[in-house]
Amino acid sequence: MKYAYQRIVALSAIAVAFSLPAFAQLPQVKVTPANIAPIDPANYKGVEGKTLAESKEWWNKPLKAPKGAPNIVWILLDDVGFGASGTFGGLISTPNFDTLANNGLRYVNFHTAGICAPTRSSLLTGRNHHYVHMGNFAHASTAAGFPGYDGRIPPDKGTIAEALRANGYSTFAVGKWGVTPDEDTTAVGPFDRWPTGKGFDHHFGFLESATDQYNPPHLVEDNFHIKPDGRNLNEQITDKAIAYIDAAHKAAPDQPFFLYYAPGATHAPHQVSHEWSDLYKGKFDEGWDVYREKVFENQKKAGYIPAYAKLPERNERIKAWNSLPADQKKLYARFMEVYAGYLTYIDHQVGRVISYLKASGQFDNTLVFVMIGDNGASKEGTVHGVINPKNSAATTPEADYIKRNESDYETIGTPEASTNYPLGWAQAANTPFKYWKSDADAEGGTHNPLIVYYPKLITEKGGIRTQYSHVSDVFPTTIEAAGLKLPEYVKGIKQDTLQGKSFFGSFNNAQAKTLHTQQYYYIFTSRSIYKDGWKAEAAHRPDNVDLLNFPKEKTIPERNYDKDVWKLYNLNEDFNERVDLAKKYPEKLKELKDLFDAEAKKNHIYPFIDRDDINNKRIHKLENNN
Repeated sequence: MKYAYQRIVALSAIAVAFSLPAFAQLPQVKVTPANIAPIDPANYKGVEGKTLAESKEWWNKPLKAPKGAPNIVWILLDDVGFGASGTFGGLISTPNFDTLANNGLRYVNFHTAGICAPTRSSLLTGRNHHYVHMGNFAHASTAAGFPGYDGRIPPDKGTIAEALRANGYSTFAVGKWGVTPDEDTTAVGPFDRWPTGKGFDHHFGFLESATDQYNPPHLVEDNFHIKPDGRNLNEQITDKAIAYIDAAHKAAPDQPFFLYYAPGATHAPHQVSHEWSDLYKGKFDEGWDVYREKVFENQKKAGYIPAYAKLPERNERIKAWNSLPADQKKLYARFMEVYAGYLTYIDHQVGRVISYLKASGQFDNTLVFVMIGDNGASKEGTVHGVINPKNSAATTPEADYIKRNESDYETIGTPEASTNYPLGWAQAANTPFKYWKSDADAEGGTHNPLIVYYPKLITEKGGIRTQYSHVSDVFPTTIEAAGLKLPEYVKGIKQDTLQGKSFFGSFNNAQAKTLHTQQYYYIFTSRSIYKDGWKAEAAHRPDNVDLLNFPKEKTIPERNYDKDVWKLYNLNEDFNERVDLAKKYPEKLKELKDLFDAEAKKNHIYPFIDRDDINNKRIHKLENNN
């Protein structure tokens, strides 16, 4: 009876309100998307009287993007080497990337951090990966209780999304995130290190480093775990990207957007329908040696690499293609057909976004950055490739391993397989460089192609830029090119300075000097330091992946960092590290090693943590907390 009475009273109040004569004359408030900061009593410019008649209302001005500010699209692919895409001389068709590059700029001296989470943290924050605590990954198995390794990006090192949101942008992310601590990824969060906690209005994708492309076990949208629908994930993230932009454009046509498009492609597992992989039937039958030679000549002819360049020798772990039995050639060629189809497929998905932007009239004022890889091509497929993870190269005799792979030939690239190509194709995809993903000591691990497209500002079509640049530079370049300002505070927290340097000056000046003159690299204790064209580097072995590929007749190096062999290269004259000058210029080597030590202390690289420490669980000792 009590609740019935309360309901009658409530309904009566509503009826009275709707019967008021003045109701029809109440002004209709026009609601438009706006970013109005809360009023600070200390800086209030209105008047607070005792009555409304004695007061003067005052609001902060809505934060709006400058008139004509561009839409911004960042595209970051995964595990693609410099020599994979046709856009940079490779033999894999990428027509949509071609169009962007041919109407924009190709940056051929651009660098990543060498592996996914470090690269992504550096890209998103405009700072070095250790400086933002992502020296390894945010995974529980790799994060450690040190400032450079805890995997938790601090709030004073805000993301590009937070900076753009403060400039009046809508912000969307789709695909791989990869920088949320494992402990925070459950349904109860906390969510402040999910994409929506780092400045994005919406996110659809996955938080891990990799996932199954047809049945991702931890698919999320915003702050919710959701079920996959069975389609290839890259199609789904593209649909979401278009839907987010479309909804925002309809609600606020004059408000620019930022899209961070980060597909799982082409990270393993390589999974794509036959529609795409069969486009390359027979295209790689000549093998990885011929591939490297063809791509190298393409790159030299197009001017993507210096005219003096020479192709490095085939890695000692990789057999000459012509020495392989016919069955192995067939098997290995199929791996590359699937990988190529996967890359062409993701180029097609990017094309869908571009087509939508053109059809909706938004593309003419869109600034696009395409990073073809967050590191070099992956060595994780081992010497013979991976199809079924139960068939372990670490525990199965080589002949048996190959035989099992041959029996699984038809499943390569399918949802049932966990496909990754053999090491020979990784070196081929990394043409013209040595080594591969996670080798921070080598250009093959850290040297990736970059496309910048924005005809509204860039007057040259199809230009090549050779300025040294780093993934941390994309943030400040974006801000400058868009004519925006960095916020001094994000969520009330004063922001630290950026470490990246803008290369906006090179947009219309091919001879512009690079502002980024030195940079360290470090992944699992493989390390290097670059300064004004000189580079010192030290490879630290072994790690798990290298053990799988390490020649059994050779002695595995001991784990002693002081005995790591440093090499020295003059990249101004030897861009792909062929001639070691360490003995010729010991003073220069010492200078660079001292610089690395200084950068290590500044950016919190120490202590060194390698894969052996990770595999033997010497880190992430939470019980040590006070």
